[in-house]
Amino acid sequence: MSIYVTKPYLPPLEEYEQYVSQIFSNGILTNEGPLVKELEKKLSDFLEVQNFRYVTNGTIALQLAIKALGIEDGEIVTTPFSYVATTTSILWEHCTPVFVDIEPDNFTIDVNKIEAAITPKTKAIMPVHVFGYACDVDKIQEIADKYGLKVIYDGAHAFGAKYKGKSLLSYGDITACSFHATKLFHTIEGGACICKDQNIAKKLALMMQFGHYADDYSCVGINGKQDEFNAAMGLANLVHLPEIIAKRKYLCELYDSLLLGIVQRPKVQADAVYNYAYYPAVFKSEEELLKVFDALAKEGIHPRRYFYPSLNMLSYLKETQSCPISEDISKRIACLPLYVGLRDEEIIKICKIIVDII
Repeated sequence: MSIYVTKPYLPPLEEYEQYVSQIFSNGILTNEGPLVKELEKKLSDFLEVQNFRYVTNGTIALQLAIKALGIEDGEIVTTPFSYVATTTSILWEHCTPVFVDIEPDNFTIDVNKIEAAITPKTKAIMPVHVFGYACDVDKIQEIADKYGLKVIYDGAHAFGAKYKGKSLLSYGDITACSFHATKLFHTIEGGACICKDQNIAKKLALMMQFGHYADDYSCVGINGKQDEFNAAMGLANLVHLPEIIAKRKYLCELYDSLLLGIVQRPKVQADAVYNYAYYPAVFKSEEELLKVFDALAKEGIHPRRYFYPSLNMLSYLKETQSCPISEDISKRIACLPLYVGLRDEEIIKICKIIVDII
C-alpha cells in the first residue's frame, strides 16, 4: 500500500451523517445555511478571533482580501517561497508581486529586506506563515505602519498555530486561510478571511455574495459562498482537532529522533506555538533529495517537493527577481509523509531509507 505525503482526516461516518441528515431534513444546501453559520461561530470561538468569514477556498480568500482592502493595482510585496496561489492571487487581481527573499532558518519572508522592496507603487505586504511557522509579525506591522501599507497574511498553513498567546490568524489587516482536504483542519474544500476591521469584514461579506443583498446591489462581487455539505465536514472534524494535533506532534517528534543531524529542519520562532501542519526537511543538495525520492518511490512512499520552484522563477512573470536563498532552499526541501493513521513502523522505514542514502 502506497504512503503519500498526506491523507485527509475523516471523522467517524456516523458523526458526519448526523449533519447530513439535518441538510436533508431542512432542504437548505447553500446561501448562508445554518451549518455554515454554526461553523463560522465555532471556528471563531475555537481560534478566539472576530470577523470570521467562511469562503469557498483559500485562493478566493486571498483575492477577496485584496479586493476588500481596495487594492485595485500597484505592487504587493510577498515571498517567493509558498504555493503558487499566493502569487497568482496577486496577478489575478491585476497587481504586481514584488518578491523579497526568505529567512534561511524558518523560510518565512526576511523582514530585514522588505523596506528595500517598497516603492511609491507599493500597496500591501503579503507574507506567508509557511508550513505554519510564524512570520515576524511585529516587524512586518511596524514596516506597514511606517509606509501606510496593508498587511494580508497567507495563513493557509497556520490554523491552530499561535504567537504570543494569540492565534497566528489574528494578525494583519486580513488573514486568509485554507481548509483544503490536505490541511490540518479541512472542510474538503474551503477557506476563510479573518478581518481586523469590522467594516472591512462587512464589505468582504458583501463581495463574496455577488455584491448584493436581495435587490440592493452595492458593488462588484463574486461567488465566494460555501455550501452546507462542506460545513458539515468541518463541524464533524473540528471536535477531533486536539487529538489530530497531538498525534501529528507525536509523529513529528518521532521523525526528529530518527533524523537528528541528518536533515535541516525549520526553527520555530520565539513566542510561537507550532501546529505540526507539515514535516519539511532540507537536504544537502538537490541531487541528494532526488536520490532519496527515487529510493522512497521504489518502496511506494511519496513525499512532495514543497515548494518548488521558487515563485520568483515562474515562467509567466514579466520580470525575474533574484531571491537566492529561496531558489536554493526550494531545490533541496521536501515534506515527508505526515497524517493521522501513519504508523510508527512506516516512519521508521522512511527514515532508514533516508539515512541509508545520505
